[in-house]
Amino acid sequence: MSFRVFPRLIVVVALAVTGCGSGAGQVAGAGLGTVHPGTLTVAIQPYAPYTTYEGDRLTGLDGDIVNAVARKLGLTVRTKVMDFPGMLAAAQSGRVDVTLGGVAWTEERGQSGIFTDPPYYSPPALAVHGDKSFQTVEQLENKRLGTVDGYVWVDSIKAVRGAKLSVFPDSSSVVEDLKTDRIDVGILDPLIILAVEHDFPGTDIRTRYLDPPTEQQVAQHPAFMHFRPYMTSFYLPRGSEKLERAMSAEIRGMYASGELTKIIESYGGDPEKFLKPAPGLAATRRGVDRPADWTPPSI
Repeated sequence: MSFRVFPRLIVVVALAVTGCGSGAGQVAGAGLGTVHPGTLTVAIQPYAPYTTYEGDRLTGLDGDIVNAVARKLGLTVRTKVMDFPGMLAAAQSGRVDVTLGGVAWTEERGQSGIFTDPPYYSPPALAVHGDKSFQTVEQLENKRLGTVDGYVWVDSIKAVRGAKLSVFPDSSSVVEDLKTDRIDVGILDPLIILAVEHDFPGTDIRTRYLDPPTEQQVAQHPAFMHFRPYMTSFYLPRGSEKLERAMSAEIRGMYASGELTKIIESYGGDPEKFLKPAPGLAATRRGVDRPADWTPPSI
């Protein structure tokens, strides 16, 4: 399996605006209710290899997908770079059309915004230093666990017996503390860890996959549900239902055409893990922000 050359994880965060696409798109996509007609204003954080802003272009896994969706809808992409809490707030306040980059669907976030169908699913992954190995939630008990501020795993870690939570401003900070053994495990999106392994082999950071907790464990600790594979989605302001439906339709088309398979593979991801929903996942959205008969997209 071949990898793209991943950009460095440590990126200077600065506000940036750019456009890509054809001028004709401003007419074709004008009726979708975007902040600026014909333009899809996208908020991201620097989160390689999911979202990267360099050379006046949005790239990365999520970036490539949203660029393809925007192109199909006849929209020009304009990118704004900020931190994770800021990009969620920008969508919730309607200052941007969509935010993306490893954003997990949660019912709570759905109270302040709306989500597309998942462009891919994210399996639970752990970053460890050296030959350490953790596979179950029980093995995380009494360990020093780190993740990024605002991520769904913050609540999950709080529910692990005896675990000491460290919250960081970005994934690079998690990796730095992991390298120096100030934490035992970093809980991050899987392609982040794969990127570190690929780009910085001397750090001895390795990927471990967590066995999803059982139904009984989730019943006892509802926050453990985020230790299961989750739905990433593009996050939009309330009132953007027309745009959401259009984007979701294009996402489903990319599953069917094989386009998403090619994109996932280009970043080193396994389509069997990233493009097939876990059992029971559909039930979390049915009757919440999807119809009772909703079926998640799948290859």
